[in-house]
Amino acid sequence: MKFIKIHKEGKWIIAFTLLLLLAINVIIYLQFPRPILAVNIIGSGFLFVFVTFFFRNPSRVVEIDDPSLVVAPADGTVVVIEPTEEHEYFGDKRIQISIFMSIFNVHANWYPVGGKVIKVEHHDGNHRVAYSPKASIDNERSTIVIETPSKTQVLVRQIAGALARRIVTYAHVGINCHLNEQIGFIKFGSRVDIFLPMDAEVFVAIGESTTGNETIIARLNE
Repeated sequence: MKFIKIHKEGKWIIAFTLLLLLAINVIIYLQFPRPILAVNIIGSGFLFVFVTFFFRNPSRVVEIDDPSLVVAPADGTVVVIEPTEEHEYFGDKRIQISIFMSIFNVHANWYPVGGKVIKVEHHDGNHRVAYSPKASIDNERSTIVIETPSKTQVLVRQIAGALARRIVTYAHVGINCHLNEQIGFIKFGSRVDIFLPMDAEVFVAIGESTTGNETIIARLNE
């Protein structure tokens, strides 16, 4: 039997949700008629299953021999593929690929390339809907820059959405990172942007679904 693996970021939230729902159902049991209790038990069950499902953490291992390939950092839908002026770090034009994660997607994020982490910075901000074009610069976000062994720099940006209230980033400046390692987690609705050199070859299209740490989205010109 295959069990659902729960992400470490969700264990306390799931435990709190379970205790809260139990307390509510005890109060309803003591104060209200049985039909109301039955309805509440059903609703509580659906809510608990949803929260548990949201924090699932599937095991994924990608085997790639070509270090120039870029793997999707997140599950979701490609909503942006365009040349963009990236002002925060590069100060020039890059190919931006944005992946929007709905509340039904896995919300763990993976490193899209292997190399060395040379920048990590967190910015507080607003909570616009994640697919808004301004979310990339206005919302709470974390920026991670990875330098590949051939000295190509790739920027990954975790962006909070309208519901997200916390971005978790595991990357630290100076560490060596690899495919199959998680870069972080975003709680409750979000988006991940990735900025590539202008000569990168893109393999995905707008509207296409991606699977984090599985879908190959581009190739770097190395």
